[in-house]
Amino acid sequence: MPMRPSLLPAESLKIRISEVLSALCADVTLLRPNNLSLSASAVLLPVGLDRQHRPCIVFNKRSDRVRQPGDLCFPGGSPEPRIDSLLAALLRLPGSPLRRWPHFISWRNRGGQNLPKLTRMLAAGLRESFEEMRLNPFSVHFLGPLPAQKLVTFHRIIHPMAAWVDGFPRYRPNWEVERVVRIRIEDLMDPCRYRRYRIVYAPAVAEKRGRPFDEFPAYRHRGRRGSELLWGATFRITAAFLELIFGFTIPDPSALPLVEGRLDESYYGNRL
Repeated sequence: MPMRPSLLPAESLKIRISEVLSALCADVTLLRPNNLSLSASAVLLPVGLDRQHRPCIVFNKRSDRVRQPGDLCFPGGSPEPRIDSLLAALLRLPGSPLRRWPHFISWRNRGGQNLPKLTRMLAAGLRESFEEMRLNPFSVHFLGPLPAQKLVTFHRIIHPMAAWVDGFPRYRPNWEVERVVRIRIEDLMDPCRYRRYRIVYAPAVAEKRGRPFDEFPAYRHRGRRGSELLWGATFRITAAFLELIFGFTIPDPSALPLVEGRLDESYYGNRL
């Protein structure tokens, strides 16, 4: 039976997440691409409390000025060699989010050869979080890496890094982000909120993909500013987090209510 996150005090929840993620094998969390066309990127999965002190996950809603507009996502992107190398060096110093991680020493001793990549991916995720939503990178508590996700369409491997955000920070989204969306973890564990998302492709996209539509599991969030649909890689990262930490498995997609959407070439930019 899935664990109820609201029954755990914040400190106990942080400890549980950190213990579970620290035990994951680096071969799962820090994938080495076996295809040279795949590039690596990182995202930060921010966890914290809402104003009612309920555990939640923080998402960004992508603005109309970027690829995949309107999607819910986590802050992140590709590493910037110069600035992220500097930030990675700072993360190795005492007092940094990485060094404050209770499992840093045991993780380093177990998989020290993977430490440079972990540091680089965490640096990229923290930097992008500051750029996209002004999250102070040294005010978060690193909780550990999640299983990496491959994006075939965008030729990318995403490395999610979970982090705890204290308090109720006032985020200031940049031009890439329409707004910040907080979703309670208990709501994410409500099977009635899940959907089967059928994406009908515009003719040009259907021709390139070789089919008129695809179907994906999705989560429908109803907030004060309307309805949002969580799907794709961000959905997979969230689902992995919920299963690992709380034992929650998403419902069988074939039995879920159907919702439809339409995508054209502008959604993908020039990646098709």
